[in-house]
Amino acid sequence: MADKLRVTYLGPPGTNSEVAALQAIPGAELSPHPTVTAAVRAMESGAADHAVVAIENSLQGTVTDTVDLLVHDEGIAICGELVLAIEHCLMTQPGADLAKVSVIYSHPQSLGQCRHYLETHFPSVRTEAALSNSEAVAVMMRTERSAAIGPLRAAEIYGARIVERGIEDARNNKTRFVVLAREGVPPTGRDKTSLAFAVAHDRPGTLVSVLHEFSDRQINMTKIESRPSGEELGVYIFLIDIEGHRDDLLVAQALAAVKEQADFFKVFGSYPVWSG
Repeated sequence: MADKLRVTYLGPPGTNSEVAALQAIPGAELSPHPTVTAAVRAMESGAADHAVVAIENSLQGTVTDTVDLLVHDEGIAICGELVLAIEHCLMTQPGADLAKVSVIYSHPQSLGQCRHYLETHFPSVRTEAALSNSEAVAVMMRTERSAAIGPLRAAEIYGARIVERGIEDARNNKTRFVVLAREGVPPTGRDKTSLAFAVAHDRPGTLVSVLHEFSDRQINMTKIESRPSGEELGVYIFLIDIEGHRDDLLVAQALAAVKEQADFFKVFGSYPVWSG
């Protein structure tokens, strides 16, 4: 009997990351870590086969911790993805008086995704960030006059009382998670490739020239965004997702042409498109 795959994720148990890990690799041996970085580092060291981490949310955008690791760390590759519908619940200790709540705990991403609800229902209540939604619930359960925002699974684990479900500001709130490994995966015929690059910012047309490498080959680009390089103000790294695998002929040609023009270039991985 083969050994179980070992998977790290942002813990403790009860987070949306745990739910994503359970769905992405059923039957795996899960190992929670206090931060995204710690989860990825454990996988990099060989202590786990994969890390499952959030990379973007439909309301809040890119998860910077994950993207920064992909940009700067060598020896990690995206080998899969999963999209999870996110439902946020407001919860308290059993029997607590909601009118006396003075602080609400949650992960910063979740606080942002529930901003309108909090401003409407708790305009004078302080919010406090936690390392994860599950930790927020654990802290709330030992703190008087507090509430937490987290997933239903965390309430079940810690015995919290659900006050209201579905408090996110948009009903189509979804988070995309990626499965990371130390090496890539072969083509499946329905793949996506994620990459990052930077081009000279002091010459006109450099970005357009790169984008033409994809459009001229009829390669569809499904995502493009920019983020600061961290080196100099006004210098940006572009993050792009394209259809196809890096080993496909036209994709390989386009990537080689982009690399030739770029000051920085890195392929995060090619992997099967999430089918839902």
